[in-house]
Amino acid sequence: MVAIKLKDGVKLAISILICQGAGFIGSLFTRPSIPTWYATLEKPSFTPPNWVFAPVWITLFALMGISLFIIWRRGLAEKKTRKALGIFGVQLTFNILWPALFFGLKSPLAGLIDIVVLWVLIVLTFFYFFKISKTAGALLLPYLLWVSFAVALNVSIWRLNP
Repeated sequence: MVAIKLKDGVKLAISILICQGAGFIGSLFTRPSIPTWYATLEKPSFTPPNWVFAPVWITLFALMGISLFIIWRRGLAEKKTRKALGIFGVQLTFNILWPALFFGLKSPLAGLIDIVVLWVLIVLTFFYFFKISKTAGALLLPYLLWVSFAVALNVSIWRLNP
């Protein structure tokens, strides 16, 4: 019994670290651009203050990690579990790409294309996870809502800064 709990604890830690690591990689592109390029952009009135983004993303990556753990804990024997984890990995890759495109390349258009694909992949991940575990799926809803807001913000920034 203890070995199973320890194994789950390790899987949970790895799951959260994978997701937080994605956030860290993204921050390498974001941080340098906030006081420089991003500060010069015209932004819509609904843009949150810069300090809001880090705690929101840290929380979302933690929820994503817990969701990932719940699915991974089911094991890799079932095809639907492997497929759900694969889709999760693809969406996480697009999540990492967004700050590289938007902030790194300083391209709201490239960021917009990526974030629309990311949104679709999050919806797919949600449905695949939800079929396996309602809890795992529900944990992705704040992420989906935030990225929906981020799509609107990205569209607005792109339109305001031709």
